Amino acid sequence: MQKYILSLDQGTTSSRSILVNKIGDIVASHFIEIKQIYPSPGLVEHDPIEILNSQLDSVKFLLQKSNVNIEQILSIAVTNQRETTVMWNKKTGEPVYNAIVWQDRRTSDKIKQLKENGYEHIFRNKTGLVLDSYFSGTKIQWILENIKEAKELLQENNLLFGTIDSWLVWNLTGKKYHVTDESNASRTMLFNIHTGEWDDELLSILDIPRDILPQIVGSSQVIGETCYSIFNKSVPISSIVGDQQAATFGSLCLKQGMVKNTYGTGCFMLMNTESNIFPSTNNLLTSTLWKIKDKRQYCLEGAVFTGGAVVQWLKDGLKIIENSSEVEELALSVQDNAGVYLVPAFTGLGAPYWDQYARGTIVGITRGVTQAHIARAALESIAFQVNDVLKSIESDSGKNVTMLRVDGGACKNNFLMQFQADILNIPIERPVFLELTALGAAYLSGLAVGYWSSIEELKGVWKLDKIFIPSMSDIKREELLSGWREGVSRSLMWAKNESKL
Repeated sequence: MQKYILSLDQGTTSSRSILVNKIGDIVASHFIEIKQIYPSPGLVEHDPIEILNSQLDSVKFLLQKSNVNIEQILSIAVTNQRETTVMWNKKTGEPVYNAIVWQDRRTSDKIKQLKENGYEHIFRNKTGLVLDSYFSGTKIQWILENIKEAKELLQENNLLFGTIDSWLVWNLTGKKYHVTDESNASRTMLFNIHTGEWDDELLSILDIPRDILPQIVGSSQVIGETCYSIFNKSVPISSIVGDQQAATFGSLCLKQGMVKNTYGTGCFMLMNTESNIFPSTNNLLTSTLWKIKDKRQYCLEGAVFTGGAVVQWLKDGLKIIENSSEVEELALSVQDNAGVYLVPAFTGLGAPYWDQYARGTIVGITRGVTQAHIARAALESIAFQVNDVLKSIESDSGKNVTMLRVDGGACKNNFLMQFQADILNIPIERPVFLELTALGAAYLSGLAVGYWSSIEELKGVWKLDKIFIPSMSDIKREELLSGWREGVSRSLMWAKNESKL
């Protein structure tokens, strides 16, 4: 009987499940979109119950349409949107508030206060992160300060915190395991990347009790089994890993200096630095990449807050396309951007700017500009932001990047990939399977249960679809990048006088 690894990929816009076979192919996939909740500008939430139910439903439909029996599932992997914060009642399992999504900016004033109080250096040195509302720490603090039920449960010792992986595993195991792995823990602003533990000094600064935090486990190990009632079988959960670290493993960027970029709602570029921690002078992040057995590897990461989400905005906000797949044809209907630059700083700008007060802007508009130029400028903005991150990674690591591996839904866009290669001036390798987040988690899960005997065996399963070779002149490239830099300069600190974000 054929055995498979089941990978659960809970992302910002959808819950996905995939089945992976022995030769590393995705044999079936099913996803369910989840609702985005916007209470007010700058605030983004999800319903934790919807997240759980959509993830379970995606498994049910996946098994039905693939004619695979639960008996054929050897193990389960869990990968997730990072930083998104859930807090719930330990007794009832009911969330005390909606999940506060990584994009949410409600704690920007808290971050400003922490910086004014001189804590930035402490957080930077211990966590490898910049002080920003992007991470979980101040989200936890906000719930503790503003949600009455959370305060009451905390006094009763019945309150739990988790990122999405913790929430899923706790429910999948029948409330038995309250855990997270180092890749997720290292994104909370509470985890010391040097010691591999929650840090008491950081917890004290944010007034967060250690008791509500999950136990930290490895990224590739048997953690526990699912509750029998969920699948009518107990299945081992043998991997937890944050989505971007999972995608890095799925790209098989396993050696120092290898780089991948994921084109999802946001864009996330990671360089494997193995055992080296490179202090960043360009506002990049240093996180745990994964921990396998007793070996911890690190990465340099740059985050672009608005990547593929800019195309979603063209569809849902401006309504100039009906389907995201239409954007490539529209962009190619004009020869260039006509001098138009779109800076999609809808929730601020990530690396290397880390400006939480930046806001989106479109510059260079003339009477001749059409929807097609806006669409082209939107796609180009993704590539420009990725270029900013890559140059920062090269600067911090002291290494020239000679090739980029890519994944994520927006990689299907050939115009974007070619433009990206042109702007970076390096080749881009696009794999056959773009769902590398789920695939990478499956690899880690399979390693833990012996489905694959070693990382060396996995190296033979990565399958190349296409290489994009740069063809743009140096003069044209610099002209475009100069226009982009001018556009960014006009978006920075735009909302600095807002009393609320």
